[in-house]
Formats: sequence, structure tokens, C-alpha cells
Amino acid sequence: MMYNDTIVAIATPPGEGGIGIVRASGPDASAIAERIFRPLRPGPLQPYRLRYGHVVDPADGSVVDEALLTLMRAPRSFTREDVIEISCHGGPLPLQRTLELALAGGARLARPGEFTLRAFLNGRIDLAQAEATLDVIRAQTSAGLALAQSQLAGWLSREIRRVRADLLEALAYITAMVDFPEDEVEPQDIAPALRNGLEASERLLAGADQGIVYRQGARVALTGRPNVGKSSLLNTLLRVDRAIVTPIPGTTRDTLEETANLGGIPVVLIDTAGITASDDPIERLGIERSRAALATADLALLVFDGRQPLSSDDVQIAVLTHTKPTIIVWNKADAGEPAEDLPARRLPLPFTHDHCIAEVAASTRSSHGVDALVAAIERALLGGAITPADAHLVSNPRHRDALDRAVLHLRAAVAGHDADTPIDLLAGDLTAALNALGEITGETVGDDLLDVIFSRFCIGK
Repeated sequence: MMYNDTIVAIATPPGEGGIGIVRASGPDASAIAERIFRPLRPGPLQPYRLRYGHVVDPADGSVVDEALLTLMRAPRSFTREDVIEISCHGGPLPLQRTLELALAGGARLARPGEFTLRAFLNGRIDLAQAEATLDVIRAQTSAGLALAQSQLAGWLSREIRRVRADLLEALAYITAMVDFPEDEVEPQDIAPALRNGLEASERLLAGADQGIVYRQGARVALTGRPNVGKSSLLNTLLRVDRAIVTPIPGTTRDTLEETANLGGIPVVLIDTAGITASDDPIERLGIERSRAALATADLALLVFDGRQPLSSDDVQIAVLTHTKPTIIVWNKADAGEPAEDLPARRLPLPFTHDHCIAEVAASTRSSHGVDALVAAIERALLGGAITPADAHLVSNPRHRDALDRAVLHLRAAVAGHDADTPIDLLAGDLTAALNALGEITGETVGDDLLDVIFSRFCIGK
């Protein structure tokens, strides 16, 4: 798949802003610029120099907007094609008119992600780096941004290429032994390459779940009976008064979702209506939404009033969380006994909460225990062992799946080698592992997968 035409798009978000950019890439980009842009000082456009002038309609010479133009010549551009960027005033009309003039000048409208796709196809970046470009744009926390920037810089690609190079050499030896048995092929021990490839792949795979949490975030539902302080706890975790809080039970009658940065993880906190029996149709609808939010959450915060013994309603709500990773929060710690004297008790029978990860005593008034709660949430979402967010972690589910398949085939190849399996039978697993690893960087990727990946990008990137 190669492209020989010129594409154009508005590269900045819709709406009003101080500046907006129309970007074009392809063989006719420079000609289009000369057609619709009139520099203040006449003369040919010089690459990598900002030119001041006006966007004009070549049909009648009318001025569309005051603008700045940059020309980047192939291959020294993001797409390794000729690229122009016209910086206009950031209103919808001047940008749209500039785009229309470029289209009339011979360009076509770019598809989502097509600029980055061309950068990949032209060898400017590999597929892992292309996906990291989107991750940089969508990063919600500094930890997620750091992961995306490290992948964009190529650390994962270098690791994958190093592993594949060793495995390719082993496969080449196997192929030579199978295809040319009559020739004297110098003996080679492929065991180190197989074991090193397996160890490296397992190491990358080990941190993938944590990396994905930093990249994609998680959903955490605050659940409990009415008036145990769920909304106050939400406000405390957000560090802003987002939910309405009153002493009246049932104040929250619908789910409320807000995103917080907890330990570098973008966490969607879901404040749910108190779950209790009710004849009020509106309150009952809110309770049903609370149940649905709990079912889709990655983690539950089961909130109890730490001043009071557990009620039958508390126990019934706890049953709803028994298949969900759960942190029990003994709230209102400062309203009764000291936090350290709150009961460190497990939930009473008739049931056992096998997925209770931690119990935390907290106060939304004094913030006592809130840091401990945040740390417990972080540990729960990251699987217990917290790896620093600035560490090199695989953070893309597609990469994790490819590594999982590579590890599966490499384990089979190592086991086969240890069992003295005929060397030609190892080639199948080794080839499958190489293909799986190659999917990460795009060396063994098909057009259908490329379409799926780049369709997630915005137009203009």
C-alpha cells in the first residue's frame, strides 16, 4: 500500500482558538501552497522558513485570511513527503475556506490517521511508534504521557528488533539444515537464542497489565447504602466539591462519573445512588443504574459508616460485590472513635468476601486515611506490585496480545528443543513467534489491521 496523491486536512481541534492549522502532504503540496498562499514579500518558498502572507482565492484574488506558511521538503518531514502547514486564525470559517481552496487545488481530504499512516509506510516510524503518537495525544496523566513518549522514542521497537534478530538467525539455521541436508552446515546451538527470546518476551509481557492501566485507566465504583458518605468520599478523592452532599439519605439519585489522577492512573470514579429498598420510581431507577455501574467497574469501594455496626442492608450490598475486587472503606472515622480503633473486622457471616483486597479507615472531614485509600486503590489496580510509571512498560493491549502469543510459541519451541524434537518441527513455533513479534512493529502486519489501527486517529494526524 503506497500513496502518490496529496492529502489535506485541518490538523487542529474544531471550535474557536488563537490559531488553527491546515496541513497537506504529498507531491503537489508545494504547488498547492503557491496557488493559494500569497507571501508578503514575493519570492519562492524556502523550506523550513516561516513565511508571512495571506491565503487567497486564486479565482478572484480575494483574501481569505492572514496566515503563516511552513514548507517541509521530502524526506525531511513527518511523512517523508513534501508537507505544508498553513497557520490561520483559529476560527471555523477561515480554516474551512482554506481547506476548500486546497481541495480545489488538487488535494483530497485525508482519512483519519492518514498522515501518521504515511509516516509508517514511508519508514519514518514503525507501527509501535505510530500507535504511541495517538497515546501521546490521548494521555490523561503525566504517567501515561511518559509511557507514550518512551514508546514514541523507540524503546519497545528496539527491544522487539533485538529479539527478532536472534530468533531469525536461529530460524535461518533450521531452514538451512532442512533445505540443504546434503551440504555441510556448520553446527549451531540455537538454545541460547530460544531461551533469551523467551525471557525477553516474558519480561515485556510481565509489565503489560500495569502499563495498560496507566494508559487506559480504570473504573472504580463507590457503593453502599444511603448516607454512608459516598459522595463526600468522591469529593475528597477529586479534591473538589463535585457531588452534592447533605445529611438527607438518598441525596444522590443517579450515578455521577468523574476522572481523577490517582498515583498516575486515570481513574473514573463512579458515585452511585445508595442501594436500598425503595418505592420511589426515580430512586429505584437510580439504584438500578448503581447496580449496572458496579457490574462494569474494575474495582469496588464498599463504603460503610464506621460509627455504626453493620446493618442487613450493608450485608446485602456487600453480596453484590463478592465477585468484584473490593476495598472496604470504614468512613466517618473522625465522627466517632479514633481511626486506629475502628474495627479491623471482616464482614460477618453468612458470606465470606473472597475478593476483599484491603480495609481502610478514612475521614472525609479530616482527610485521615485518604492517602492510604489512594495507595490501596493504586495497588489493587496494578495487581499489588507497583512499578514506577516512568519504567519501560508495554501499555498497548494489542502489543500484550502479540507478546502473549509469542511467549506461547517460544515456550513450545524451548520445550521441543529440550525434548530433542526434530529440528524441522521447531520451525513452526519459531515462525509463529517471529510473526507475532513482528506485528508489534509492523514488520508482519496486514492492511486490514492497519485500517483498524489508524481508523482510531483523528483526521489531520
